[in-house]
Amino acid sequence: MAYTRNEKETFEIDYPLTEVWQAIPKAVASLEWTLEEADDTAHHAKVKTKSAFLSYSSILTVDAVSVNEKMCRVTVQAETPITTITAMADFGRSRDRIEIFFEALAKQMSTGKNA
Repeated sequence: MAYTRNEKETFEIDYPLTEVWQAIPKAVASLEWTLEEADDTAHHAKVKTKSAFLSYSSILTVDAVSVNEKMCRVTVQAETPITTITAMADFGRSRDRIEIFFEALAKQMSTGKNA
């Protein structure tokens, strides 16, 4: 039997929406994940992660909205297929992948500011 495990996380980031949106593809590339869709107008993207031992890849849905001129809100939802065989090995993997994405994004933002 297969089902999906979903996790969702939202962060407010002290950078303008345009800077964060430009950093997202760079963060995805640094993780060697695949940017499957990107809507620059709606600030919506779909990212496919790599699979791992006893784990399927996840699909991350990334949505960014402006809070004000200097801050934006980024929401990432991860959906990972789970089977009875992978359920134990995959426990928490969706949340881990969201955290890894935000860490890579933060690294891109700090690199961009220092450049």
